[in-house]
Amino acid sequence: MTLFIEQCLNGLQFGLLLFLLAAGLTLVFGIMDLVNLAHGSLYMIGAYFAATFSVWTGSFVFGAVLALAATLLVGMAVEVVVMRRLYGRDHIDHVLATVGLIMFFDESVRLIWGPAGLSLPLPGWLSRPVTILPGVEYSAYRLAIIVVTSAVAAFLYILVMRTRIGMLIRAGASNREMVGALGVNIKLLYTLVFGLGAALAGLAGLMQAPILTVQIGMGENILILALVITVIGGIGSIRGALVAAIFVGFIDTLGRAFFPDLLRMALSKEAAATAAPALSSMLIYLLMAIVLVVKPEGLFASGQK
Repeated sequence: MTLFIEQCLNGLQFGLLLFLLAAGLTLVFGIMDLVNLAHGSLYMIGAYFAATFSVWTGSFVFGAVLALAATLLVGMAVEVVVMRRLYGRDHIDHVLATVGLIMFFDESVRLIWGPAGLSLPLPGWLSRPVTILPGVEYSAYRLAIIVVTSAVAAFLYILVMRTRIGMLIRAGASNREMVGALGVNIKLLYTLVFGLGAALAGLAGLMQAPILTVQIGMGENILILALVITVIGGIGSIRGALVAAIFVGFIDTLGRAFFPDLLRMALSKEAAATAAPALSSMLIYLLMAIVLVVKPEGLFASGQK
């Protein structure tokens, strides 16, 4: 039971981390109609910034805050320099341009930080376990990820649904020409939305950095999961991204934790260990296929943010 509770929390933590990445992706896709395959590169940049700034400041928290701000600025610069020229063009142009951005960011990181990976050590107060239930301990850092990402999810809901900026974002998603005709600076709005999406990706990257090695290309595999979550939840839907991300997080984590033991009943230990991760991934794509068959627009249409 202790293992099950721990893995459920791990699934929630991973799902909420995926939500940060998918929320930024679905905002950009749903509002700006822009296919941004370089979103994973911003996740990687956030992790590298966090590893660097934490060393410079000697503080994990200050380093994370600086990394978040730096990723926001990088995202806004990318929108102004590159993305602004892609609006209204075919999606294949978006794909080609953002694949070029992936290569640009990968080589830039190689030039600045070198080919070797970086590590981001945690402070003592985050590296120790905490008691969450009698007899059940859990990583303080993973618990902090759950708390922070939950707070960010609540902030996004309030921002999009309860503020004037959110009203403009939703209106821009529905009819950008009309919003522009009413005197709203659409270019500035798009820059802010893209910067917000980049900051969310950077936040996911910097929080994942202490768990995994910070390395070139680290955002490319997780981007696939973010795209799957965007499709399952519904393009442009923050609520859909949250629900889908939690589903995917639980399926992936629980599958990797418990499938090996189940498969050992029919397979050898080595074969079960190899097949379990593949089966977990297959279940994620099976979920996407079922959702697309039942609700081709996703669990929540873009009008149901």
